Amino acid sequence: MRVTQRLRRPWWVALAVVLVAALALTTWVLVADPGADSPDGAAEQSRPGTQQAAPPAQPRPVPVTVVKIDNVAVARPQTGLDAADVVYVEPVEGGFTRLAAVYSSRVPDVAGPVRSARETDVELLAQYGRPALVFSGAAPEIEPALDGATAVLVRQRDHTAAFFRDPARPVPHNLYGRLPLLPGGSGPGPDRVLPRGPSPEGGTPVTEYPVDFARDEYLFTWSPQRRGWLAELDGTPLESAGSGPVAPATVVVQRVDLVEGAGVRDAAGTVSPVVRSTGTGPVTVLRDGNRFEGTWSRPDAADGTRFTTRQGDPLPLPDGPVWVLLVPR
Repeated sequence: MRVTQRLRRPWWVALAVVLVAALALTTWVLVADPGADSPDGAAEQSRPGTQQAAPPAQPRPVPVTVVKIDNVAVARPQTGLDAADVVYVEPVEGGFTRLAAVYSSRVPDVAGPVRSARETDVELLAQYGRPALVFSGAAPEIEPALDGATAVLVRQRDHTAAFFRDPARPVPHNLYGRLPLLPGGSGPGPDRVLPRGPSPEGGTPVTEYPVDFARDEYLFTWSPQRRGWLAELDGTPLESAGSGPVAPATVVVQRVDLVEGAGVRDAAGTVSPVVRSTGTGPVTVLRDGNRFEGTWSRPDAADGTRFTTRQGDPLPLPDGPVWVLLVPR
């Protein structure tokens, strides 16, 4: 009877023994494998000597200069178009067009005739980071919009020594800029803003493609010898002074919406249109002697422009100069 009483223990003593054993086991598991309760890979990252994957390096900015160039008949042939990586054709008042030439891989000594900036340039050029925007001036109504742009504003009035006028042409179609003497800008290069790559399947062979604005009529003709699209405007070949006919490797016809801007008007009272270059819309891409129909997309002003086929496949551009025509839809 005495032996039985010695062996019998209160129930709470037995419970305490079990809890102590469970605590000891849990501690041993955590010490042996510190990542057991962590998300996948957390234990591996915490062990000494394990190298963590570095985030992908961002491409370095490259030099980018954009020049607003006159495009009426008296201003042609323009100078410096042959050196442009990208040329944007913008609708302006009266149904005419003006050019924004983007220089990155090489900068010509002279470009022009240089004309005024437009509201369209603010959103359009934001995808190039902080490019230098070379222009003759701007209407007072859009100065606040330009001051809020990401671009480095390079006006004639601030750098008079780097500009000159050609006496053989009438004012205001005779102003030229010596680009090496002007401030530069930088940002994503044209290959990042407009991705390049091999041609997708599904293109339609085409030898000519017309593009009509209200007053300007363009025609692009495929030249196998030039591996580019010979450009005409109103029946006259587009040329770059001293270099001959313009023949970009790619022509992008980007159909865009027009929005109400600051209400700038020309001498005839016509309102200057403002292109909305963000969002999405139809696009026609001419490359390698083929036409591709698809969609353009640019979610935000800081984003580059992407193209896809009607099937949703990427539609990159080939290497070489690109002309982008911003056609109102």
